[in-house]
Amino acid sequence: MAKTLFPRLQGNSRGCLTFEPFFLIPYSMFSTYATLYMYELGLTELNIGWITTIGLIVQVLSSLLSGYLTDRMGRKRAILYFDLLSWSLATLLWAFSQNLWFFVAAAIINGFQRVPHIAFYCLIVEDTRPSDRTYVFTLLQIIGVIGGLFAPLGGLLVNEYGMVTGMRIMYVIAFLFMTFQFIGRQLTTRETEAGIRKRQETRELGLRESMVEYGGAFRELGTDRNLLLIFGVYILFNFQATLKTTYLSLYMADYLRIDSGIISLFPAVSSVIMLVTLWLLMPKIPDQAAHNAMMAGFGLSAVSNVMLVIYPSSSLLWIGLSTILAAVGLMISSPYLEAAVQNAIDDDKRAKVFSMLSVLILLFTAPAGIIGGWAYKLDPRIPLWLVTAAFVLSYVMLHIYRRRTAQHNRKKLQHSI
Repeated sequence: MAKTLFPRLQGNSRGCLTFEPFFLIPYSMFSTYATLYMYELGLTELNIGWITTIGLIVQVLSSLLSGYLTDRMGRKRAILYFDLLSWSLATLLWAFSQNLWFFVAAAIINGFQRVPHIAFYCLIVEDTRPSDRTYVFTLLQIIGVIGGLFAPLGGLLVNEYGMVTGMRIMYVIAFLFMTFQFIGRQLTTRETEAGIRKRQETRELGLRESMVEYGGAFRELGTDRNLLLIFGVYILFNFQATLKTTYLSLYMADYLRIDSGIISLFPAVSSVIMLVTLWLLMPKIPDQAAHNAMMAGFGLSAVSNVMLVIYPSSSLLWIGLSTILAAVGLMISSPYLEAAVQNAIDDDKRAKVFSMLSVLILLFTAPAGIIGGWAYKLDPRIPLWLVTAAFVLSYVMLHIYRRRTAQHNRKKLQHSI
């Protein structure tokens, strides 16, 4: 079945992507309403911001250990054990939450998701040819898009049972589907060659020695300006995603006065547009135009957010147009950005360097929740302005990165001649 679905994929990437819908479908259902669910149970905007920030702080701490744990345990065991902890257990906690402290506990447990996040990227990338990695991340994006088509099912549950009961049902479904995915992926993948080698090497080192190595790697990272630039773009991309995921639904419901049931339609519309973009536009983008595609995507994403703040209308047509621009922007930027970041990292150092990147991402995004909460209190439009600013800055940084990379390649060509 997997060979029929993904004929170009080999080994782990095929096994990982085959089971990925079992995570993304329930996630797309409950993520749309997660903030509103907390709001309905009596949490304030500031409470929600603090919970987001607490979760991100735990993710920083788990990211510091994620590279070591991924190398020490192996990619497969790290991804299984910590997925069961950070997602299976967390979804059960969310399902039965009664007050602020349930959400705090769930945020702390879910914060350990950085370990399987690093392990997943290692598992899906390391035995995949660099030339096929954009294809892999495009398929991953497609699966996420298809998962978004199921978001209206969450809306139906909310309309039928109310926000609280509907969300509890969604979280139980997520627990069942996600646990099935984790076990299925474990049975259909194998440890990577780099994973076997790093597991043997790490067993000879203690945690302290490994952390010393990480310190040296951090210093090496600071000397590579091109790598820092593409990492900077990736960090900003994650910063805006955190803000937008946390506050867009609340902005629509609370500020634009959109009905909660209708809000779930927008992820579905976004998914359809992304599929159409994939079918009609993506095949026309040559590999050498990857940077231009990313920059165009960032531009469209910035415009989509500006639309919602300069003219905060409850018109479904206006919001739909903004959703379309955001969907096209995401589709033509995200797969290329993911591939560019992964291709910039050496396979032998992947777990270590990517865990350091995760730490940097989280150090910059950890304040996003609380900043967004304070900003939303001042003016609900400010978080979306911050999202727009992140895209504009990403555009500028990517332009500098493209220019520096072109200069570096020209110098290499001159030396080879």
